[in-house]
Amino acid sequence: MTVSDQGSPDNRRAGVANAQDLIHHHTELPTTRISQWLDVGLAAIGKSASWLWFIVTGVIIYAVIGRYVFGQGSVLLEEVQWHLAGIGWLLGLSYTLVVDDHVRVDVLHERLSLRGQAWIELFGLLFLLLPFLGLAVYEMFPYAYHSWQQGETSQAPAGLPYRWVLKGILALSFSLLIVAALSRLLKVTALLFGFPKPIRVESGNNKKEDAS
Repeated sequence: MTVSDQGSPDNRRAGVANAQDLIHHHTELPTTRISQWLDVGLAAIGKSASWLWFIVTGVIIYAVIGRYVFGQGSVLLEEVQWHLAGIGWLLGLSYTLVVDDHVRVDVLHERLSLRGQAWIELFGLLFLLLPFLGLAVYEMFPYAYHSWQQGETSQAPAGLPYRWVLKGILALSFSLLIVAALSRLLKVTALLFGFPKPIRVESGNNKKEDAS
C-alpha cells in the first residue's frame, strides 16, 4: 500500500533536522471518493464563512467611528459583531478538520509512523469525537427549537431579535463537524483496512497513489 512518501517512517526520520518537520502535524491519509465529495462541500462552506470576517471588520470600524467620532454607541452593532464572529468561527470548525489544521495537543502523535497515527485517529474518532458530537447535536437542536418557539430575543435593550438563529448555527456547525469526522474516518479505514478503496488525487506537485 503506497499513500505518500512523506508519511513513511524512514523519510520522517531523515527530515528530523529540518525545522519544518519538527512542527509538521498533518497526517497524510489517503482519500476516498465519498470523503472527497464531503470535503469539497465542507471546504466550500468554510471558505464562504471566512468572508464574514471582512464584514465583522467593517462593522467594528463603523461602530468605533460612530462611538468615538460622533458619540453614538449602538448595542445593535455590538451584538452584530459577536453574532457574525460566532457564526464565522462555528462554520469554520469543520473546515479545519478537513484540512487537518486544528490544534493538536499531542507530543507523541507526530513521532509515530503513519499507521500509528491512523490507529490513534481511529480510536479518537470512534470513541471520543463522534460520541461527543452526537450528544452535542442531540442537545443543541432542541435548544435552538425552543428558542424559536419562544421568540427569544436579546436581553439587552435595542439588541438583536431572533436569537434562535445563532443557536441554530451552533447545532448546524456541530452537524458539519460530524460529517467532517465521518469523512476522516473513511480515510483512516482506507489506510488501515483498504476500505473504502483509496483513490489517486493531486496534492500540490505530488500525487497520493491509489492504495489498491
